[in-house]
Amino acid sequence: MHELAITQGILDLVTEHAAAAGAARVTAIDVVVGEMSGFLPDSIQFYWDELSEGTVARGATLRFRRVPLRLACVDCGSLFPPGDGCFDCSACGSPRVRVAQGRELRVESIDVEETA
Repeated sequence: MHELAITQGILDLVTEHAAAAGAARVTAIDVVVGEMSGFLPDSIQFYWDELSEGTVARGATLRFRRVPLRLACVDCGSLFPPGDGCFDCSACGSPRVRVAQGRELRVESIDVEETA
């Protein structure tokens, strides 16, 4: 259900920037979604179709780019994907790791048609 609020936030951002650019219509939005963000692109798309109706972004295509989970070792600095059920550093074996990427959720770009 939190995708509803996130989708509304994306729509607000998109329509605000489209208005500032004097756009006639928004045609596409690139959205970056991290694997561990907790957001589902299908749910965002569902809400988008409903919420964007009647706005300058109606019918715009949402293009999702998924960002995989990557961990960073606090001890050696190595950046690595987690193993099967194991989050220890693949280079030095340290259990001291942090999430380096995979929590993202952002609008990367907005494609618009300008007014004639």
